[in-house]
Parts: sequence; structure tokens; C-alpha cells
Amino acid sequence: MKKRIIWIIVIPSFVLFLFYQLSHATDLVLNNTPTQVCFSPKGGCTQAIIKEIDNAKSEILVQAYSFTSAPITKALLSAHKRGMKVEVILDKSQRKEKYTSATFLANSGIPTYIDDKHAIAHNKIMIIDRETVITGSFNFTKAAEEKNAENLFIIKSKELAKVYMENWYKHREHSEAYGGRN
Repeated sequence: MKKRIIWIIVIPSFVLFLFYQLSHATDLVLNNTPTQVCFSPKGGCTQAIIKEIDNAKSEILVQAYSFTSAPITKALLSAHKRGMKVEVILDKSQRKEKYTSATFLANSGIPTYIDDKHAIAHNKIMIIDRETVITGSFNFTKAAEEKNAENLFIIKSKELAKVYMENWYKHREHSEAYGGRN
């Protein structure tokens, strides 16, 4: 009986220890960091994202759960045509959605990946020029701009961008290339 009690206590404790050790929490102190905050509905979040995309000089990395915003898609395509490196990781739901930017992006030559290793790849992130992070609850959708209560942060920090990039590349490693639909 004593051995069972010890194993009942030891095994869950060890599992919690491993989970804690494998967590991806990172502490940063961001002093004097330029930050913009937007709230929707109709708070200008889409326009703020497009402004950052239009000002990109070299690279835009995207992770998104839902991606149906035509204006954001057009801005990414424009950046791609200007010679920016643009790559996108999307949730597996984007394979089956009736309307999604995934097919448009992939058919336009923008490397697009599907992250299907998680129940939901619920990220809403853009990393621009290795120094700007766009994140928050704001999905890259028309509904997020016009109907939903959402938030968006635009943070200018190379330190923060580095952490987000490491995570982005980790997800790209286990994502599969998306060839689009006809």
C-alpha cells in the first residue's frame, strides 16, 4: 500500500516538474519600447497592421488561426511583390474553410504552411523585420475588425521579436507546406 501511495505522489510530481521545465515562458523587461494598442470593433486594427506591412523592409512572418481579411492579404501580397520575404503558418482549419486567404497566398507564391500538430494553432502574430511584433486576440479577419471585441498590440522590440521568431520557426518545423486548393 505504501509503494502505491509513493508512486501516486511521485509520478504526477515528476510530470509536473517536466512540464514546468519544458514550458516556454520567457521574462523580458521592455523599457522605453514603442507600443501601439488598438481595440475593435472598428478600432483601426486592420489599418494599423497594413501600415506596418507597408513599411516592412525585408521580412514578414505570420502565424494565424483564422485568416480571411482581404485587405491584410492584399498588403502581404504587395510586400511579397516588393521583394519582402513573406511566410505564413496557419491552423489546420484553414484547409477546409469556405473562404480563407491560405489558398490565395499559396497560389501567389507566398510560402504557406499548415500547423496541424495542435488541437488549435490559435496564434495571431506577425513579426516584421525582426523588430516589430504584432499580436493580441485580433484574428486577421473582417469580423475581428467590424464585429468582435478584440485587442491588438504592435510592439517595437528586437528582443521580443527574437523570442517570437524562435517560436515561429519551431512551429514551421512541424508544419506542412500548403499547396492550395483549386
